[in-house]
Amino acid sequence: MSSRADSQPGAVATESPAPVPPPGDGASGTAPARRRRTRGRAPFWVALIWLGPALVLIFGVVIYPAIELVRASTGEYSITGLRRGSNGVENYANVLSHPALGTVLVNTLIWVVAVVAITILLSLGLAQFLSKDFWGRRAVRWAVLVPWAASLVITSRLFTLIFDYYHGILNVLLTKLHIISEPVDWLGDDTWTMPSMILVGVLVSIPFTAYVLLAGLNAIPGEVHEAARIDGAGPWQAWRRVTLPLLRPALLVSAVLNMIYVFNSFPIIWTLNDRNPGYTHDTTITFMYKLAFKSADRDVGMSAAAGVFNVLLILVAVVLYLRLVKWREEDA
Repeated sequence: MSSRADSQPGAVATESPAPVPPPGDGASGTAPARRRRTRGRAPFWVALIWLGPALVLIFGVVIYPAIELVRASTGEYSITGLRRGSNGVENYANVLSHPALGTVLVNTLIWVVAVVAITILLSLGLAQFLSKDFWGRRAVRWAVLVPWAASLVITSRLFTLIFDYYHGILNVLLTKLHIISEPVDWLGDDTWTMPSMILVGVLVSIPFTAYVLLAGLNAIPGEVHEAARIDGAGPWQAWRRVTLPLLRPALLVSAVLNMIYVFNSFPIIWTLNDRNPGYTHDTTITFMYKLAFKSADRDVGMSAAAGVFNVLLILVAVVLYLRLVKWREEDA
């Protein structure tokens, strides 16, 4: 195409400069682009240095014990704990055919469901109360932390003294108030042993759960509640339709963590129930211990097999709970 200057006499013809290729085209543009892409990427050995301590900790605390647990579950051990050889899957078969397994599973279900459900319900009210501004709120928050900060063994041992048949303060108090006519064997009577353990489990689980829910309440913007009041929502409607849905992530975290924590709570059950023979009030965590050290079986391999079942059971329970929560959210 000729330019306008070509048609006029005496005009000097000029050539337009050649188009410059974009930076990404050709050999000259690929190198800067490659340098830009790799500029923020650290070498593998640098990342390994930073992740190394965490990986070593995970391997030493989680992976290696899990490997040893599975290895022990297939072995045969002497009464002193020495490995004699492999026992295959016989340990798993012995656990599944144990006569007390049904009682232990029912006790575990009652223990976990009752403690987690009652803890969350009471913690909801306590968190709502602690979120209000009142005189002495800081002292009340400190007092709530005491059962959680104390050792579980010490707390459980304290309750064995409170529940004592002869000298326990609970029997003395209830007798003086004429609620009961004679002392109750809270930890020896089959009717009251599990409720007594559930009471202690709820008491030590409330502080953590209440503070998780309190953090969830504090994270809800105040403008949301103000908008609900402007729209004419009452206190109950605002709590049910605004606060509770926004509190769902905190409820999910507290429920899952409490489920794992209560499921594996050995000190409470063992300290309160160690005087009772057999497996009448045991859960899976104390069932494993008795299989290895306190029962007539004295079988470490069988106890390890029960431990593998215990891990699988808690994983299945958590997955089912998460799926149930997901289904409810999809239905909503």
